[in-house]
Amino acid sequence: VARVLEEAVMAGEPYRAEDPRRKELEELEREKAEIDERAVAGVRRELWCGLAYLAVQTAAFVRLTFWELSWDVMEPICFYVTSFYFMAGYTFFLRTSRDPSFEGFFASRFEAKQRRLMRRRNFDVARFHHLRRALRSPTSSHHAPHFHDSQPHSLLDGPIRH
Repeated sequence: VARVLEEAVMAGEPYRAEDPRRKELEELEREKAEIDERAVAGVRRELWCGLAYLAVQTAAFVRLTFWELSWDVMEPICFYVTSFYFMAGYTFFLRTSRDPSFEGFFASRFEAKQRRLMRRRNFDVARFHHLRRALRSPTSSHHAPHFHDSQPHSLLDGPIRH
């Protein structure tokens, strides 16, 4: 087991601060950090708009229920709206294989925005991964994506730090 672990750890080149590719990696990391920041801002904007939509919808239902119409009219409408939201959550699960939760939605939207921004900026993901593997440094670590905590994540390198 120790030999297998040692081979896996030593597979990349040793850390060298003077490697000329390090500057390219730092530039790519800076660009990726900007992309991640813009993606997080875009998703947060979407989530705030969703909250505003739900607040307006709730206010409209309250108004219709207690002033304009009655509960007898609004009950089936509320039932169908709730059913629609359930079907939307189920569809989200079928398409993404993630829980239809706020965290799952955030992670899914973040990845979509991140991919779109990377395509728009011609960000070379393969080169980024190659340089990170080749120039592994003692201070950088590669995280597997975990979507269970409150931080946004990237499929490229785990939790987004800002």
